Amino acid sequence: HFFAESFDRGTLDSAWVCAEAASYQMRNCVCVSDLLLKGKWAVEDMKDSKLPGDKGLVLKSRAKHHAISAQLLRPFIFDTKPLIVQYEVNFQQGIDCGGAYVKLLSQTADLNLDEFVDKTPYTIMFGPDKCGEDYKLHFIFRHKNPKTGEYEEKHAKKPDADLRTYYTDKKTHLYTLVVNPDNSFEVLVDQTVVNSGNLLTDMTPPVNPPAEIEDPDDHKPEDWDERPKIQDPDAVKPDDWDEDAPQQIPDEDAVKPDGWLDDEPEYTSDPDAVKPEDWDEDMDGEWEAPQVPNPLCETAPGCGTWQRPMIDNPNYKGKWKAPMIDNPNYQGMWKPRKIPNPAFFEDLHPFRMTPFNAVGLELWSMSSDIFFDNFFITNERHTAERWANDGWGLKKAAEGAAEPGLVKQMMSAADERPWLWAVYVLTVALPAVLLVLFCCSGKKKAPAAADYKKTDEPQPDVEEEEKAEEDQVKEEKSQSG
Repeated sequence: HFFAESFDRGTLDSAWVCAEAASYQMRNCVCVSDLLLKGKWAVEDMKDSKLPGDKGLVLKSRAKHHAISAQLLRPFIFDTKPLIVQYEVNFQQGIDCGGAYVKLLSQTADLNLDEFVDKTPYTIMFGPDKCGEDYKLHFIFRHKNPKTGEYEEKHAKKPDADLRTYYTDKKTHLYTLVVNPDNSFEVLVDQTVVNSGNLLTDMTPPVNPPAEIEDPDDHKPEDWDERPKIQDPDAVKPDDWDEDAPQQIPDEDAVKPDGWLDDEPEYTSDPDAVKPEDWDEDMDGEWEAPQVPNPLCETAPGCGTWQRPMIDNPNYKGKWKAPMIDNPNYQGMWKPRKIPNPAFFEDLHPFRMTPFNAVGLELWSMSSDIFFDNFFITNERHTAERWANDGWGLKKAAEGAAEPGLVKQMMSAADERPWLWAVYVLTVALPAVLLVLFCCSGKKKAPAAADYKKTDEPQPDVEEEEKAEEDQVKEEKSQSG
């Protein structure tokens, strides 16, 4: 491996450097800044740890900047083996707005971890980030333009998976990035792939620019006709076309309803209204009682001057326009001609990124107590999986064992969503009712002999029935003989 940190020693040892070291002091294993906008780091257990003694690096401050980094055992060179980066995050207080991503700091001559800031060159940035309802899982790498030597950030496509749970469930999640020499990559959460692709085809902007671009000096000719349709120049407005006819006319068949009160207004002055004592007619004008609905109109079909309702005018045609026809001079949508791109290059091996020799967390967050643990960087996937099973695997098992039973989970969910109680009742009560109805609606049994004694109903003569059956059997035997 190139880097491994479990924080189980319980201290921030000399491998870790807090940015602007002159302004930081080590106080009881806490990296404390004396600057207003710099936050605190600490090595401690999770607040609700299921594994006592399992410590991690905790971002302690909210609404502050944080920066901490550590050197790798040796620089990572992108050659013939893959890069695997993984670490754990637990948003103990949830996350409102802030990041929990790592930066793999590029190997440069002037790299100084004491001065690690947001502008410090990095090779890869990877990890969760959230603000508002935008849940992100970054994978960004800085690609060097082979023609200009300048670097440009390339962002992986957005995962299709729903990431919300990883930010809200307050559980420890394992984030893993795998980048392979064939330019393929995978992003995993809890050892499950949530995003994958290729550095050549699934990054924005693309690694390689287009071979051709539109000529910036090419301009559309003045007589270029882009209109696919035009008005028919030979069309003539019909003589009977009336452009002045209204769109709606009064309904001549309408009849005023019986009981319509023509002389009563719809609204009248409120008889109970009283002029305020502080009303100044010189300042406020003449006082008038507020208008209220006329009580006489409540039982009548209507009040005021009756007017016929409006209906669509069958003779309405509107403004005449010539019909549209295909444009015989249509030339299509004009586009500038293509020319060779002077900035074109083709890098078929973007995996060969700038080597890096340090890992850092440079974050700003509105949430505190973000827990980091088990950082691991390697080029052997099975080694990373073994490290994950020995660290995150234990946390997952401990958290799973501490989870409440099904009934308690259901009750807790119903407390948050009361409508679930109705679902539970229907789910449990309905089958029970059906079972009772089924058991109680069986075929009615014939009354026992004892039941006849309780009533005056006539009881069949059993002896006579048995004698009749014996006679029938004897008759059948004699006929067969």
